[in-house]
Amino acid sequence: MTETISLEGKTAFISGASKGIGVAVADSLSKAGANLALTARNADELEQTADNARANGVKVWTRTAEMADVDDVRALGQATLDEFGGVDILVNNAGIAQHQPFLEIDIDVFDKVIDVNLRAPIILTQIFAPGMIERGHGKIINLTSRGAIRAFPTGGVYSASKGGLQLLTQTMAVEFGPHGIQTNSVAPTVTMTPMGEAAWPASPRRDAKLARIPAGRFAEPEEVANAVLFLSSPQSDFINGVELPIDGGEGAG
Repeated sequence: MTETISLEGKTAFISGASKGIGVAVADSLSKAGANLALTARNADELEQTADNARANGVKVWTRTAEMADVDDVRALGQATLDEFGGVDILVNNAGIAQHQPFLEIDIDVFDKVIDVNLRAPIILTQIFAPGMIERGHGKIINLTSRGAIRAFPTGGVYSASKGGLQLLTQTMAVEFGPHGIQTNSVAPTVTMTPMGEAAWPASPRRDAKLARIPAGRFAEPEEVANAVLFLSSPQSDFINGVELPIDGGEGAG
């Protein structure tokens, strides 16, 4: 008999919840019964995600924030604790990509990508993990990328940020595992979000990328969200410190 995943009674925090993968994750976790704390920069799109999740009968709280701003991220984390008392599932999903050839890397771009993709997850984990440790359970899921596994031209800063996030994932797994917390990452290939579609229009470059994926297509946001749901659930309680590729077999070639 197949057990249905239930997250009833749990609170999940999802960053980058106004677009793409974040929207799909909010939908998936709310359908499983989790209450949600959602953040993003775009207030209107964030509220649309929240309204869709509320239709699944769960409590949804939102707050806009700029993930590149230390004070904003810290205030966001504290406000979440004030609202819910604690977070059981942390999904560090917010991320940005600004591609530049290595010799043309702009330090301001470097700083912003690292601040959003790497520093913000550190801050949020420092805020939410102590409560998980106190309660003796928790799930942390970090969204990395195929770019964290294999380099590509003009992607140096992005890959560095996502590769760093994967090593942070493993560090969290080692340090938090004894406290009943599992920390894992999900590494999608190109995903058909608005950002993915804009970055990979019809072109020889797109054709070459697809040729490396045995499935012959890019990922859908819901497929990434399904992996996040599994890693958020008790069914993954003995999985810790892994990077799960959602890539249609791209990494096997």
